[in-house]
Amino acid sequence: MKKVLVTGISGFVGQHCAVELLKKGFAVRGSLRNLSKSDEIINGIKKEIDPKDNLEFCELDLMNDLGWDQAMEGCTYILHIASPFVVKEPKDESELIKPAVEGTLRALKAAKKAGVKRVVLTSSTAAMQGGQTGIIKIGPNSWSNLDANNITAYFKSKTLAEKKAWEFINNQTSDTKLELVVINPGPIYGPTITGNLHNEAMDFIKKLITGKIPMLPHADSVMSDVRDVAAIHVAALENEKANGKRFIVTTEKTYAMVEIAKILKSKGYEKVSTHLAPTFLLKFMAKFSNEAKGMLPFLGNTVIADITDTMNTFHWKPIPFEKTIIDSAKSVEMIIA
Repeated sequence: MKKVLVTGISGFVGQHCAVELLKKGFAVRGSLRNLSKSDEIINGIKKEIDPKDNLEFCELDLMNDLGWDQAMEGCTYILHIASPFVVKEPKDESELIKPAVEGTLRALKAAKKAGVKRVVLTSSTAAMQGGQTGIIKIGPNSWSNLDANNITAYFKSKTLAEKKAWEFINNQTSDTKLELVVINPGPIYGPTITGNLHNEAMDFIKKLITGKIPMLPHADSVMSDVRDVAAIHVAALENEKANGKRFIVTTEKTYAMVEIAKILKSKGYEKVSTHLAPTFLLKFMAKFSNEAKGMLPFLGNTVIADITDTMNTFHWKPIPFEKTIIDSAKSVEMIIA
């Protein structure tokens, strides 16, 4: 049985990838910053599939070399998912950029040293659209503009981490080369496995259905279902056509933030607000609030993605977005009830 190291297994995407791997017959070694979280992960996964003896854990830190060589032992593949994510703009951008870039390089160097066949790296459409405004069309060859005045720390972190990954892969000198596939999702929604709502998407849904968000920003984007993201991560491990490529995993259609609210409102979530916030007000608030400042790259923009290559390579179609949002809300509702 082939073993896969999943970095950041406690995260939203990591949990779903672990379940998908176990369902597909892989053994999983999941990395955590603190092993005390392992029981939460096991209990969540058991609701989806019995891992039997095919799930184990190790302790890793993106900013520390300790344990990486041991974590790679016996692994054929790596899903490198661990990376910091917050919409709120940090006071010091290095808080996001350093662990994203250095963690990615640690994973790749250790994988190369251990003779791992392929790494599937979780990037983001943020690495493709940053620093642009208006109607933003992205595809597999798109990159954020790192020189733009309006690019935030998160967009920089995803762009720089992915660029460093490709630089490492393209500069290999040995005969046996480590393979790389990159997955670029948009904002990720869907049901939680462990009941942990400490991620931006689930927190947003929670605030929406409990009436804590009185107004929504004017922002349109392609969206992602965490189950689609996990499925493509796992499919990318052994798909020969995937090597050396980037894959956008999002909806085909662009959705406005207010459409999420309208879907929930139509399903009986009465506390959901469908009011749009004036863009000028959010821009004014950004002068005083790092959370509002983090929203600036999305305001007034429409992100359109070409997912043709992803659909063709993996014979895949995105889960309908309405189902994604309803399943997200049901999942949150069960936890907060």
